[in-house]
Amino acid sequence: MAELKIGDKAPSFSLKDQDSKTVSLADFKGRKLLVYFYPKADTPGCTTQACSVRDAATELAEHNVAAVGISPDTPASQKKFDGKHHLGFPLLSDPDHEAARAYGAWGKKSMYGKTYEGIIRSSFLIDEKDKIIQVSYKVKPEDTIPNAKDALNAG
Repeated sequence: MAELKIGDKAPSFSLKDQDSKTVSLADFKGRKLLVYFYPKADTPGCTTQACSVRDAATELAEHNVAAVGISPDTPASQKKFDGKHHLGFPLLSDPDHEAARAYGAWGKKSMYGKTYEGIIRSSFLIDEKDKIIQVSYKVKPEDTIPNAKDALNAG
């Protein structure tokens, strides 16, 4: 799917979290939601990104923003990642890449001259009415929270 833009309706999702509970976009109705996609639990960049979201939890809550991370990892891997870093927010398992594709966060990547398909690290801030108010594709792990804060402060 093509990349999403500000003003687009956020694609719905229903995925299992680290406790194997189903979490859906609809669960956050009436709140803002930071959705970010990451390639693999407990790798350096993904840990930096997840811990920055964890560390900003109080500030996000002041703006009525919840957060979820989505990767292809299993719920068991997500649980281990959450436990190791005390993340405290839903980490969702998207093994079929359905949500990633819907958000334009799945596509061609290259490493060491080899092309393959995978998660494109991305973040989205969604408003109370499921409209996208901030989009970052190929986001650096450390920029997920500053980008969301800029959008919150601009709004």
